Amino acid sequence: MATSYDVIIIGSGPGGYVAAIRAAQLGLKAAVVERSYIGGVCPNWGCIPTKALLRSADIYHAMLHAKEYGLSAENVGFDIGAVVKRSRGIAGRMSQGVGFLLKKNKVDVIWGAAKLAGKGKVLVEAAEDAPKGTLGAGEYSAKHIIIATGARPRELPGLEPDGTLVWTYFEAMVPPNMPKSLLVVGSGAIGVEFASFFATLGAEVTVVEILPQILPVEDDEIAAHARKRFEKAGITIHTEAKVTKLDKGKDDVTATIELKGGKTETLKVDRVISAVGVVGNIEGLGLEALGVKTDRGIVVADGLGRTNVDGVYAIGDVAGPPMLAHKAEHEGVVCVEAIAGKNPHAMDKLKIPGCTYCNPQIASVGLTEAKAKEAGHALKVGRFPFMGNGKAVALGEPDGLVKTVFDAKTGQLLGAHMVGAEVTELIQGFVVAMNLETTEQELIDSVFPHPTISETMHESVLDAYGRVIHV
Repeated sequence: MATSYDVIIIGSGPGGYVAAIRAAQLGLKAAVVERSYIGGVCPNWGCIPTKALLRSADIYHAMLHAKEYGLSAENVGFDIGAVVKRSRGIAGRMSQGVGFLLKKNKVDVIWGAAKLAGKGKVLVEAAEDAPKGTLGAGEYSAKHIIIATGARPRELPGLEPDGTLVWTYFEAMVPPNMPKSLLVVGSGAIGVEFASFFATLGAEVTVVEILPQILPVEDDEIAAHARKRFEKAGITIHTEAKVTKLDKGKDDVTATIELKGGKTETLKVDRVISAVGVVGNIEGLGLEALGVKTDRGIVVADGLGRTNVDGVYAIGDVAGPPMLAHKAEHEGVVCVEAIAGKNPHAMDKLKIPGCTYCNPQIASVGLTEAKAKEAGHALKVGRFPFMGNGKAVALGEPDGLVKTVFDAKTGQLLGAHMVGAEVTELIQGFVVAMNLETTEQELIDSVFPHPTISETMHESVLDAYGRVIHV
């Protein structure tokens, strides 16, 4: 049994398994330690299965509006059990796929809970449900140890999830039955995605956000546009408000909500989803004994994943925001390539796109207009509405907006922000442009295919420079 490696990664999520595969590609002997499920939260309980749920909701919504497209669909309904079963089936396939990739690349999987036992040493305690024939409990060694343990839902005092009446995203993904009413605490990506899903399927949904706008990390215009769409879909939204108390009944919850201005109201709902963020899994890893620096629930690491302790690295959610799977994957590659002496570019967090898959979708990269102003840039800002785009109108999706933010002196694209149909598939165009240090002139000179929604991106750039055509 192998016990010595070049690289040991603790955690097999998007950061961990990608780091392991890249290490193997570079000729390093690599192993991954996993205590729960191969692939981590993303393919099992996050990114992929939530998109499966949202896809079911989107199709259901389209069927309800079939008449608008000249079609007929009668007695439209859904089976929440079947919707969840499809989502869980897809999650299973994704996890198996990650396992296959690790095996293909000759990466060892060690099952159990890992703890740093000294310089270059990892102690693994046995996992109860470890697959037969796999590596397990024991002491392992590696010159380089990468912490990729991910994150878990944050708990606030008085709003602690109980798995029955008060859910985290774990329980929200596998509801035993469809709640008729729902309170979502928090309006970040997780909160609004579940609000959108349950509202589309007919639940009466209320969202409470403590900050002045929903989707707090997004550009204010994009967030305002999304809020109007959510409210039009029947979602009640309270900003600058907080849930101060939850009184649990036999099969319902009465929430006390302190609204803006100090007024208090109560709301009885079937279920509550706590979506107030996540916190890194740093406990029980032996970080303190080695002197690894942590800060407010995350491991402190630089742009190459290096911590303050030689030979110990951190990537993904446990290394801090933005807590996104694609950020974790890229960090894993950068970290391993640095270990292998490949001199990769350090992670630039300003060029990491964020996507929210509610209805409407939201996508962004770079600085918001407000942040760009705070940074001292003179700006040129462009906007283009979907209603001026032929493809969006043809799809029956004329309600959307693309916003671009440029440095007025240099033409540098500082940020791009989008809300509307399929914008999560469009944002990569602006990501590539920013990575290539594209100027506004190069974007203006690019030919976008017609008819596509991507033309809204071009028109937004044109608008920033007084050349917009279709509005």
